[in-house]
Amino acid sequence: MFHSFHGFHLVEALHNAGHERRFHPSKNTKRIIELAIVLLVTLFLWNAPITMFGIQGLTIVQQRIIAIFAFATLMWIFEVVPSWATSVSIIGLLLLFTSDSGIKFMVNPDKVGSLLSYKSIMATFADPVIMLFIGGFILAIAATKTGLDAQAARVLLKPFGTKSENVLLGFLLITGLFSMFVSNTATAAMMLTFLTPVFKQLPEGGKGRIAMALSIPVAANLGGIGTPIGTPPNTIALKYLNDPEGLNLGLGFGEWMMFMFPLVIVLLLIGWFLLKTLFPFTQKTVELKIEGEMKKDSKTYIVIVTFFVTVALWLLDTVTGINSYTVALIPFVVFSLTGVITRRDLEEINWAVIWMVAGGFALGYALNASGLAANAVESIPFGEFSPILILVLSGLICYGLSNFISNSATAALLMPILAFVCGAMGDTLAPIGGTPTVLIGVAIAASSAMVLPISTPPNALAYATNLVEQKDMSKIGLIIGIISMALGYGLLYIIGTMHII
Repeated sequence: MFHSFHGFHLVEALHNAGHERRFHPSKNTKRIIELAIVLLVTLFLWNAPITMFGIQGLTIVQQRIIAIFAFATLMWIFEVVPSWATSVSIIGLLLLFTSDSGIKFMVNPDKVGSLLSYKSIMATFADPVIMLFIGGFILAIAATKTGLDAQAARVLLKPFGTKSENVLLGFLLITGLFSMFVSNTATAAMMLTFLTPVFKQLPEGGKGRIAMALSIPVAANLGGIGTPIGTPPNTIALKYLNDPEGLNLGLGFGEWMMFMFPLVIVLLLIGWFLLKTLFPFTQKTVELKIEGEMKKDSKTYIVIVTFFVTVALWLLDTVTGINSYTVALIPFVVFSLTGVITRRDLEEINWAVIWMVAGGFALGYALNASGLAANAVESIPFGEFSPILILVLSGLICYGLSNFISNSATAALLMPILAFVCGAMGDTLAPIGGTPTVLIGVAIAASSAMVLPISTPPNALAYATNLVEQKDMSKIGLIIGIISMALGYGLLYIIGTMHII
């Protein structure tokens, strides 16, 4: 979906650099070793004696799912292939070796145990959460095609004037706002493009440039917390919280924003204070020039009206009875019928992210539908664990992994396990607010991980400007990340103990 966006050249350069970093010929030996490790671990778990796992009632199908889970984890950590390719592999392996449409001699239920439904595995790509993603992508593409993104940035930034510190605040708030509805990567690329003339006005040796450059990834990462579609971990958390066959909490889009939007604003203001304190401006004023004009035609007005109607329906989903997944398809329908979105525009949807998430959903389905999660929970006395221990460990593991691998992959690995574990613990988690505190906490931890240039695409884009050193990014990333997790978990604890959710 990036071709339409201002700053597409930055995204393209980022993707090319990432591909070069992972697949350069000089890295072939390293990749071969990593792939060998993945295959050895996977084959060992696939063929090991069942008694080795210490799980009562473990079937061969469940053992294969353990091996596929390990395969996915290692492939996502090592990045032997792109994350979405690993997700496609997960779906393929589950279909071939664990489903009722698998290789005949490998899936005899009398020998390997109950099989998964191939229809259910394939249906993970059409999960309602996927529709939510597509709706968000369609809105973003339409806004860019009509020039609404540049116009919105121009109008929203104008009140902040020309004082350097105020312009910094403006970029933080507007980037955070955009990233609630648009891909963090696209938002960061767009806003860095708008910042280019500002960089030219600031002294080359001054720290103001660093503050401006770092404001974009900080705001893009934190802004995603504000809505269920702001970042994949949020949407994944919402899936497990609202699953009719699981927790079935019925958490709405508006309910999420009611608590998370104020949290994001507070975090952005803290980020502004930290940035202007750690990287003070020597030049007190800057002139802001944003190129790009909004088209003044009927399609533009259709996009404006549809956008506001869609957001309003998202916020009022508990009042109207139309859930956020159904609402997400409204702009798709309207824009398709009115010609705002064409066949060629559909090619710009970020299908890599959708496949990435679908693979995680397939893995979660396999863990639950096969009975593996239930068997594991029965074999491990989670009910005896301290709720605080579960909360702290889940947050730290997610934060640690998300700094090194995709936060989508991290959420895809952790959410299905934690959803089942927390569900099995029952009232044990009541002192910390229950399962929502853990799952939404993991989503917040994923968005708080921004220590390294490789931690998130917005970080990498900012680092690629050559205005930011890794030590500067690590400093602000670590501080704001800790504050984000502390405030986020504190808010969730209050909400949970007051039984608001």
